[in-house]
Amino acid sequence: MIDWLVHTFVKNYDDVEKESVRLSYGLLSSIVGIIANIGLFVLKLYIGLVSSSIAIMSDAFNNLSDAISCVVTLFGYRLSAKPADKEHPFGHGRMEYVVSFIMTIVIFVVGYELLSSSVSRMIHPQAVEFHLNLIVILACSIFVKVWLAHFNRTLGKRINNLTMEAVAKDATNDVLATSVTLVAMLLGIKYPHIPFDGIGGIVISGFIFYSGYDIGKEIIGKLLGTPASREFTNEIENLILSYPEIIGVHDMIIHDYGPGVKIGSAHAEVDADMDFRKAHDVVDRAEKKIAETFHILMTLHLDPIEVDNPKVNAYHSEVTEVLHGIDERLSLHDFRMVKGDTHTNLVFDVLIPFECSCTPTEIQDVLEKSMEHHKEKIYFVLTFDHEYINDEE
Repeated sequence: MIDWLVHTFVKNYDDVEKESVRLSYGLLSSIVGIIANIGLFVLKLYIGLVSSSIAIMSDAFNNLSDAISCVVTLFGYRLSAKPADKEHPFGHGRMEYVVSFIMTIVIFVVGYELLSSSVSRMIHPQAVEFHLNLIVILACSIFVKVWLAHFNRTLGKRINNLTMEAVAKDATNDVLATSVTLVAMLLGIKYPHIPFDGIGGIVISGFIFYSGYDIGKEIIGKLLGTPASREFTNEIENLILSYPEIIGVHDMIIHDYGPGVKIGSAHAEVDADMDFRKAHDVVDRAEKKIAETFHILMTLHLDPIEVDNPKVNAYHSEVTEVLHGIDERLSLHDFRMVKGDTHTNLVFDVLIPFECSCTPTEIQDVLEKSMEHHKEKIYFVLTFDHEYINDEE
């Protein structure tokens, strides 16, 4: 069913980085969501009015909020597909995140209104009428929401779209909410003296609030700026290192300007004795390959390092061992040795994970004490930095 919809309504559906293709996926997701949620809203509102169930009416308005969210995302997809212009040279891809944030506000407003109605129903309970056909309709609506969750999750993964994944999560919460509504209705019929209807409405409001919080947290993270995943950066690093002239890669940063628009930078280590023009040609080819493969505008900075100096290599190994003794996660790069008449400077950067409790002062103190056995005086010229990569998958 999903493949049929995609093949029918999305032209060039495999080219998911193309803005027009992403727009078609977005329109398909939104239109299907609007049709399904408006249909569920009408049915559940009718059931709620007939049975006098506040839980069912709450669930109905939850579906209405989903339909409104789909309308908002529909406009969002169109805005995010706009090409770059003078005011927005990096395009409008982040509009997807803005639209998703608006969705969370709508969800919280609906949740609050339903919570108020449910509390009122608990204070002033009302008998719920039982109709078998209404139970069947509610059960069918659960299957519709299960399919919608699967539909949006599949499309979201296919085009790496955060909004669709948020809609899928919301649909999953709706399945739980409708299940609670169904159970509350059945319990309310069997135990009319207990306000299960109002209790069910409160539980559904909780689902709605949680859904809004979960989506909002992820969206705010995207708007503030989150690091690229370790898996993704490893793929880029492996591509760069596929050029034998490049010895190492560090200080990689990926800036996300919305789906399909990323800008990055990294430092590429090359032999200090390599011809400058040859080194420039290598990184230039690597930058173009990254753009073709990952659609990232990447800038590589050349870092010349000494490869064949035994003393530099010995100091490098010793310092690395000391750092790992402090914390296995510590690493170094840009290692240089500057020898003078009275002392030797070891110059390098230390990469400290955010989870590491060691301070830069403590690390430097341990390094200096570790070098006291050398006959020559060793000074450290250190730069401490953090990694812009997310290890959580």
